[in-house]
Amino acid sequence: MAKTSSSPKKPTRSSQRNKTTMSKPKYEEVTDVSHEEESTQVSRGEDSTQVSQEEESTQVSRGGKRKNNSASGASKSKRSRPELGSKTSPFKSKSEDVGVLGGNESGSKTTPSKLKVTRQAVNGNEDEKQDARLIGEPVPDEEARRRWPKRYQGVEQKQVVSKNSKDENDSEIIQARRHYTQAEVDGRVLYNLYDDAHVKAEEGQDYYICKIVEMFEAVDGTLYFTAQWFYRARDTVMKKLGHLIDKKRVFFSEIRDDNPLDCLVEKLIIAKVSLNVDLEAKKKMIPCCDYYCDMLYLLPYSSFINLPPEDKTNCSEASSTISTDDVNSVNEEKSQYEEASQASNNKKSQVTLLDLYSGCGAMSTGLCLGANMAGLKLETRWAVDLNKYGCESLKWNHPETEVRNESAEDFLALLKEWERLCVLFSLLKSENLEKQSFNPFRTEDDGDDDDNEEDDTEGDVFEVEKILAICYGDPKKKGERGLHFQVRWKNYGLEEDTWEPLEGMGDCQECLKDFVTRGFNSKILPLPGDVDVICGGPPCQGISGFNRFRNKENPLQDEKNKQLKVFMEIVEYLKPKFVLMENVVDIVKFAEGFLGRYALSQLIHLNYQVRMGMMAAGAYGLPQFRMRVFLWGARPTEKLPQYPLPTHDVVVRGVIPLEFEMNTVAYDEGQKVELETKLLLEDAIADLPAVGNYEHQDEMDYDKDPQTEFQRFIRLRKEEMPGSSPKAKPAKHLLYDHRPLELNVDDYQRVCQIPKKKGANFRDLPGVLVRDDNKVEWDPSVERVYLKSGKPLVPDYAMSFIGGSSSKPFARLWWDETVPTVVTRAEPHNQAILHPEQDRVLSVRENARLQGFPDYYKLFGPVKERYIQVGNAVAVPVARALGYALGLAYQGVPSDEPLMKLPPKFPNIIERISSESSEDNS
Repeated sequence: MAKTSSSPKKPTRSSQRNKTTMSKPKYEEVTDVSHEEESTQVSRGEDSTQVSQEEESTQVSRGGKRKNNSASGASKSKRSRPELGSKTSPFKSKSEDVGVLGGNESGSKTTPSKLKVTRQAVNGNEDEKQDARLIGEPVPDEEARRRWPKRYQGVEQKQVVSKNSKDENDSEIIQARRHYTQAEVDGRVLYNLYDDAHVKAEEGQDYYICKIVEMFEAVDGTLYFTAQWFYRARDTVMKKLGHLIDKKRVFFSEIRDDNPLDCLVEKLIIAKVSLNVDLEAKKKMIPCCDYYCDMLYLLPYSSFINLPPEDKTNCSEASSTISTDDVNSVNEEKSQYEEASQASNNKKSQVTLLDLYSGCGAMSTGLCLGANMAGLKLETRWAVDLNKYGCESLKWNHPETEVRNESAEDFLALLKEWERLCVLFSLLKSENLEKQSFNPFRTEDDGDDDDNEEDDTEGDVFEVEKILAICYGDPKKKGERGLHFQVRWKNYGLEEDTWEPLEGMGDCQECLKDFVTRGFNSKILPLPGDVDVICGGPPCQGISGFNRFRNKENPLQDEKNKQLKVFMEIVEYLKPKFVLMENVVDIVKFAEGFLGRYALSQLIHLNYQVRMGMMAAGAYGLPQFRMRVFLWGARPTEKLPQYPLPTHDVVVRGVIPLEFEMNTVAYDEGQKVELETKLLLEDAIADLPAVGNYEHQDEMDYDKDPQTEFQRFIRLRKEEMPGSSPKAKPAKHLLYDHRPLELNVDDYQRVCQIPKKKGANFRDLPGVLVRDDNKVEWDPSVERVYLKSGKPLVPDYAMSFIGGSSSKPFARLWWDETVPTVVTRAEPHNQAILHPEQDRVLSVRENARLQGFPDYYKLFGPVKERYIQVGNAVAVPVARALGYALGLAYQGVPSDEPLMKLPPKFPNIIERISSESSEDNS
């Protein structure tokens, strides 16, 4: 046997399951060892070509596809060790402010290079020859050719493969002379096929961890093993947040590559355990082992999912666990819907949702609409938000929802106290001794109580008639935080209702028991196990670019970011089946994505399957871009929901974070797909009545018919909306909230001077010159113009905004444009928000349409507060699409692929399918 001391090649971190991501590279199917390795190797080691992180970003272009500008000169002979989820994109693009989501404008087809990311085991000492040999009888030739056919193609076949390949960077598959099932290294360690082992790493680094899935002698006599890799938490997308995960916990991958046999160091015992067991129970169950593994890690969408069955982890090429299918065809999608509908017939019980940081309820509204379209009866049972106007809006639109206007921290404290009360009154059983012993009315000195009772008789006696509500906090504003009850006093009116602390309720325990019993039966508050789905977007203002004092070392120490921790604590306490967290893209950009990694790590720590994707609202039928991060979580007993692929073309604004570009939900470049035409401002709002700056009506009639499909759909009454199941009678068809922010006299006079043409802004006002470098300056030949108030027509702040280079102050939108993102403010001082043809800013309703709110969705509060509710909302069409995916997952319909296609013409198609189904049943 030949001896080797060459450096083993550690894992190609090529992607695994997914081959249908929007704007994303196509990855090598690494579990198929003999697959044509069409790859561009991107490495970080000193001996390999580095990709400049500063120059790389991902521009998404038409149709939800990413343009491929491969990094040339990438090393093919050296292999380095980037971490999974690290900056490995072979794509470059200009950091342009505006792009087009999808393919080439010219229509030319390009084939993106497949990304191959590798680890490199350490070079052995060239002077030390190690004993490494394959032993035992070789695998019979016929069986070996059947199990690993591409290892036995021969030179001629190998050359044909390379010649016909579309990728000039193809790697040749090592051809085998024979395969074995046993090996010996250093004359002392015997390895069997499918053993787990440590593999050499760089000096000073921990050994790599692998499963040996192949042993063979190459045609040139070199001895190899194929490693399928495990990863420690810190080597995944979690990176330094990996410290939240148990050190003995490793994650299996579907990444394989070939290494010289002498790189094996020692055998390991890695226990495969069920994910559906908490950490303490695992420690008791796990035998003496080196590591334990309960999840599979997939690079696309930073996915952590249940381990496949054991027979799939010990597989040959012929039974690869990687799917090579693209996104399901339209026929398959229709059958998925039919499966979901059939499943819903067998599962009619209502599924409950808790909306945290709910605002006016856009996210939960969309989720419920989408889930109901998939045949799942999802209802927002509870909602929590600190903004009282948002709560008022949500309650009006969803009267069936228990809406709580309080902080998430107080809500969590309330839930814990509520559980103790339920145990106290024997409504729940608990093995927790603290909960069993809880009795806030127990006293130590009955004599004192008797004396107090005698004293009380000398004054007025108040008798509790009933208890109305419960809260945790300080409703009396006395600095006394705790559990309080709203009390109605006998013979007194509601204006005399008061909030009383739990400790003062000792004399009315029967009333208290009655209240808790009624609340327990009607589920006014959720207990652990009551909530099926939690959704929410915890605010993280600490990462805002407007915050000059952002904590980049540990953003969680910033008080403004603590809601992310509170969100996870509520998830930990209630243990829902599914979690959906939404946030701005900055959570994966700021401080190397610290907060995004934290959220993902926490869900993994809580034994949730997870995946993270970025979705653009415009790709689902809105005239704005608005990219947001969505993090799915699912209990081990559930199917992890997929991300719905885009339905519409969209104009891209901004740059996708390079490190997480593979998390963008989109089609692959070159994949044939027919998307709906991108929506523009005219498509969304041109049918709305003309109103002026001083419009004060909250309700009005439409004055013209809808002109576009979007307008017809957005006007549907609640009872007509696909996925809606209203319990109230149809209401009058009115238009709500079509009133703009009232500008002050000076700003209104300025707006009236802005021409009604495309691209108009303050630069069109007298006295402003635009230089060749696109910056503004005063025109010395024009005398400065002043308003009636004495203030200048062109304010100084407009001239100096972004160094005089911005055209946004007092800018008009135009009918054939889109907006980058609907924001929470409507002031025209530094943003383009003026109506194309009317002298005002866009109204609340016009902004709501840009967010996909149905016209029937009424908002409450001052006009400025309504803009805030709309600007903070999740775009309804995105939530609806995610709800559809959730509905399928809840019923166990989808595959393990991370992406899915929505039915054609979604969401209108559901109404047609439902009517056809009804006709068939009749």
